[in-house]
Amino acid sequence: MNRALPLPPAPFSSLQPSPRYDSVDALRGLAMVWMTVFHFCFDLSHLGFWPQNFRADPFWTSQRTVIVSLFLFCAGLGQAIALHQGQGWARFGRRWLQIAGCALLVSAGSFVMFPHSFIHFGVLHGMAVMLLIARCTAGWDRWLWFAGLVAVALPSVAHQLLVGAWAEAAPWFNGRALNWLGLVSRKPFTEDYVPVLPWLGVFWWGLAAGQWAMAAGRGHWLGWRVPQGLQPLALLGRWSLSYYMVHQPVMIGLLMAVAWITRG
Repeated sequence: MNRALPLPPAPFSSLQPSPRYDSVDALRGLAMVWMTVFHFCFDLSHLGFWPQNFRADPFWTSQRTVIVSLFLFCAGLGQAIALHQGQGWARFGRRWLQIAGCALLVSAGSFVMFPHSFIHFGVLHGMAVMLLIARCTAGWDRWLWFAGLVAVALPSVAHQLLVGAWAEAAPWFNGRALNWLGLVSRKPFTEDYVPVLPWLGVFWWGLAAGQWAMAAGRGHWLGWRVPQGLQPLALLGRWSLSYYMVHQPVMIGLLMAVAWITRG
């Protein structure tokens, strides 16, 4: 998002586009580029061009963790900026419906390709839930840092309990009805899994960092313009949802065409 706003914030008309902050958009764009490379390698593996173990190899699992963390931290920053700009529930609701609708499309599309491991609660599903929680807890201010720490720690505590004293409850928490919480003894077999916990903690930290940066006298932390050479990243970050929805179908389609030509 581009320029820092004068402080204190002034409400924006629903018909007037809010100023954006290049730094946040570029950081989100960086996450999208990294995600694209990651997905391209996954597609190569899935189609047999370059077999890799994306579920267990630390080289890939650690990258996924960083990519999702960047994406959700930026989402938290974005919410802090939106609230600072006076975004109302109506505008928030329209954006939320876009994300929730895209999450349903991801589930449907992944079911076609991976019927036994389709995405029932991936990054967009998690985003939809976390956005609502963040919107309702934005007033926690400095407590968001502590809340984030608790959210990150809870899954490890739950895992210890569910493989120990609470083992009888494990099937309930591991089932699809509740595993979206993230309090599981084993991860579900799915192509993407971004439960509310621990990832809400990263979202909360992004929200807390954004609120701190937007406070009086610190708006310049997010208001600087990125160098001209990084402007494409900022542009990509502004259209992240649209790009997220189209990049995989395009890459998979192209690679399937290559496979058909080279192996046909």
